[in-house]
Amino acid sequence: MLTRLGVAVRPRLPRSAAISTAAAAEVGGAIDYASYLTRRSRSRRPSAIRALQPLVAMPGMISLGGGMPNPSTFPFAKLTAELTDGTSVELSGASLEAALQYSPTQGLPALVAHLERLQDDEHGRASEDRQLCVTTGSADALSKAFDALLVEGDALLVESPTYSGSLAYLQPLGCRLVGVPCDGAGLQPAALEAVLAGWDEASEGARRPRVLYTIPTGLAAPSFLGHAARARSNPTGASLDAERKRDLYAVARRYGLIILEDDPYYWRATLAWMVLWRRSGGFGAARTPSLLSMDVDGRVLRFDSTSKLLASGARVGWATGYTIHSYTYSQLYYSQPASNLHTCGVAQALVAALFDVWAERHGGDASAGFASHMDGVADFYKERRDVFIDAAERHLAGLADWSVPTAGMFCWMRLRGVDDSHALISAKARDAKVLLVPGQSFMPCGSASPYVRAAYSTASPEQIDEALRRLAALLRDAEGARSD
Repeated sequence: MLTRLGVAVRPRLPRSAAISTAAAAEVGGAIDYASYLTRRSRSRRPSAIRALQPLVAMPGMISLGGGMPNPSTFPFAKLTAELTDGTSVELSGASLEAALQYSPTQGLPALVAHLERLQDDEHGRASEDRQLCVTTGSADALSKAFDALLVEGDALLVESPTYSGSLAYLQPLGCRLVGVPCDGAGLQPAALEAVLAGWDEASEGARRPRVLYTIPTGLAAPSFLGHAARARSNPTGASLDAERKRDLYAVARRYGLIILEDDPYYWRATLAWMVLWRRSGGFGAARTPSLLSMDVDGRVLRFDSTSKLLASGARVGWATGYTIHSYTYSQLYYSQPASNLHTCGVAQALVAALFDVWAERHGGDASAGFASHMDGVADFYKERRDVFIDAAERHLAGLADWSVPTAGMFCWMRLRGVDDSHALISAKARDAKVLLVPGQSFMPCGSASPYVRAAYSTASPEQIDEALRRLAALLRDAEGARSD
């Protein structure tokens, strides 16, 4: 453990190990960002009324422009929230007015400042040409990015399997989802390059993919190293180590890819080296450098969220990227006023107030307080993971294979003797009062899968044990039926 301003935090890779510009920059150069955007996205322009919003707070400004309601008509005088340690945070006066009023599209300035500091501390900043936009969860930002970059018939690179929530948005778009093989360490850069190098537009019926959607922390891990394979992604738990991320970024530069880095589990990540994994128990041992930290030419748009870290119902996320001019970020920014104007001001204000408390406790360094909280979150889920794995060993040995997660809240299991888990999980398991998600839900093309995803986040230890006992009984019944 390291100590930072008196706060115990787990070690992470030094930034020099994160960014090897010479290695990553063998190819690349100026990017014509506008050429990646859809016609509809290129036609977006800033809202004339929303453009006035930043000017309202200027000293001496008299606003007769925007249709902002008079705050004296708001029926709230004070909002108070009590933290789990008993500390209270209060929104009143000007802070409450700002939370209840229309606010800047980018986000409440107080929250934006905290998040920008957090991003700088964690990912570095290659240049000043980087901006951050608060969004209504990361799903909101991702949907806007997909719309900005993809039209019907376009090919999009994704891991196979990948996050079912993103598939639910992408499949109706009519774009072609090109699955990239993964192993126990996540997406394989060599496989990614093979897909791109062998792409023939005539036979494929689509131009070569120009966008990669990746979940580097919590990716798919369809191969197993016994029961002890390291993994931590949604759905499976696998994560890219620093070397694979550098290789992936180099491939992206060679083939002109834009990278959408969806990383909600980043703050529960670990070092890839098994010796440290064993010593630390897995969860939260350290974080490998992000793709954003390696970005030298503005091809990475990163998505973060408080959903798995602070409160999922708050719906506060943020998107971060470089080179915003005529680029995806600016289109995301322009589309916000045309959809939801901005993220809920009360939710933003509560998160900003929490960062204020952390800053007060840690010598002005809210990032240190955030990191300390993340350590506690990681410890909680490590305990739940251990309960789940112990129960799996008791009930499912010989019936299923699984990876041991090192972050997140899911375990990805392969059911032995089952070619397609959908019927078993969607009908028989449900009737036995056990809810799991069949692997088919995470496959880019909806193909049959012997896998299931189990979440151990909210069930009690007793419920986890009983759920896996019921699943084991179903698998034995299925095994017996096959033998008859």
